[in-house]
Amino acid sequence: MGGTLILLNIIGGVCLLLWGLRHVRNSVTEAFGANLYKIIAKSTGNRFSAFLSGIGVTALLQSSTATVLIIASFCGRGVMSTSAGVGVILGADVGTTLVAQLLTLNLSWFAPLLMISGFVFNGLGKGHSKAPHIGTLLIGIGIMLFSLVWIAQSSVPLKESEIIRLVLGSLQNDPVMAILITAILTWLAHSSLAIILLLVSLSVGGIVTVDVAMFMVLGANLGGVIAPFIATIKDNPEATYVPIANIVIRVTGVILCLPFIHIIGEYLMVISDAPERLLVNFHTFFNVALTIIFLPLTKQVSSFVKSIVPAKDDAKDPGRPIYLKESELDKPSVALSAAVRETLRLSDILQSMLEDTLLVMRDNDEKLARDIRKRDDVVDDIYKAVKMYIARLAHEKLDDNESKQYAQVLKFSTNLESAGDLIDKSLIDMALKKIKDKKLFSEEGWEEIEEMHETVLTNMRMAQNVFLMGDRKLARDLVQSKDKVRLLEEDATENHLDRIREGRPESITSSSLHLDIMRDYRRLNSYMASVAYPILHTTGDLRRNRLRPIDRDDKKKQDKKKTRKTSKTSKSSQS
Repeated sequence: MGGTLILLNIIGGVCLLLWGLRHVRNSVTEAFGANLYKIIAKSTGNRFSAFLSGIGVTALLQSSTATVLIIASFCGRGVMSTSAGVGVILGADVGTTLVAQLLTLNLSWFAPLLMISGFVFNGLGKGHSKAPHIGTLLIGIGIMLFSLVWIAQSSVPLKESEIIRLVLGSLQNDPVMAILITAILTWLAHSSLAIILLLVSLSVGGIVTVDVAMFMVLGANLGGVIAPFIATIKDNPEATYVPIANIVIRVTGVILCLPFIHIIGEYLMVISDAPERLLVNFHTFFNVALTIIFLPLTKQVSSFVKSIVPAKDDAKDPGRPIYLKESELDKPSVALSAAVRETLRLSDILQSMLEDTLLVMRDNDEKLARDIRKRDDVVDDIYKAVKMYIARLAHEKLDDNESKQYAQVLKFSTNLESAGDLIDKSLIDMALKKIKDKKLFSEEGWEEIEEMHETVLTNMRMAQNVFLMGDRKLARDLVQSKDKVRLLEEDATENHLDRIREGRPESITSSSLHLDIMRDYRRLNSYMASVAYPILHTTGDLRRNRLRPIDRDDKKKQDKKKTRKTSKTSKSSQS
């Protein structure tokens, strides 16, 4: 086999390994992503539970990078402390070693079973929402096992290559270069696990000596911290604290390990002198040692990182929550009050978006439209922070009133976020289309839009009061306002069609815009009115079935009609 063909086979095997790893990660996220986020969010009460959650989640995701990015987003939103985040990433790094231990066992016989099982799960189809994702997960693991065997077998002829021996021999005399090269490869692959498995395959084939491979394992551990840091470098400083802490821990670990690497290798050879077992054992030893050293020092590491990376002024970051404090999570009533205040802040931002939407349509102000879209990003950030914050409250510690408030906060904040998306992706889109196409509304049509706008805006303010005070009368008024909004839309539609029949040019050219805008205002009002339903259910003001009960006389008339219709049908069939 020629050198070029050997290289192509190895590269192909590496690509297959990365492809399988990506599909395993994506399928786990699709099938269990929401539960994984909840596990992380709820398991950070102390450094040890955070460490264990990091192990579990990373063992499933098979990517410490993915776990670090999740934790960075939590810390960036202020719903998790940096010290807790450091505990999670220490667990994440140990979690990847467990996956490496499993995948480097002699499981070639197991790969076909995984592929067959995955195919069966994929065939289950409808009615089993998670089955296709589980099938992809099993097939992905099977592909990874196949690729490892492929790489090992393809690399065997390289043992005779003088060039390979020369290059690897130079790396043995220059461990720093070996570490740096592997770190770069790990960053390019975005997976330290994939590089560790590649090193194992090359060492089994005799291409890489154990000494050089151990240095390269350190490089893989170092390179795994680069991708999360680059991914968060443009975020607010709080989101970068965890990736930077990971860098500090890894670099310190590599520096401490380098002088003793041969001693560590001799010790590990007592356990197993097989190259593949020695390398994964060294990988595990390195990460467990870092955990033993740094897990008791998570607060100190957090303080050090904050001292070298200045915090961003919260006033300049409108998407960062103001009222959500992690220290209050152990007091449910206080934490829920904080979530209520943050949700009202979210509502105020949404109200300003709606107010300015009318100005965009009236003045053709594209700059204001872009500003409204930025505010929707702020709404999204605050909503995510509120959702993750209250998700960390233990349900078993909530009394009945607190459970109702929990549900009320979650539902209202979700509706506010949906309303923000409606303004951003529909009303603003239509306003920009009006500007681009230079369309005009008729004078009557614009008055109808203004009236609908003011009605919905008033109801939005009413919804805030209902959410805050839970007042029965206000809740009834808010639900009854839906009829007014519905009638406004119906009257506006009928009047608009009359103007089209009259041949009014403005009405003809802006027809679809006018009707769609009125429709979206009605949808916005529905989002706001929904906050009243739980209150009216509790007070008994809202029927479970909102249809009017049929009178006995009406029922008799309907039965007679059915009887006559049935007799006519039977006669016609006989004829």
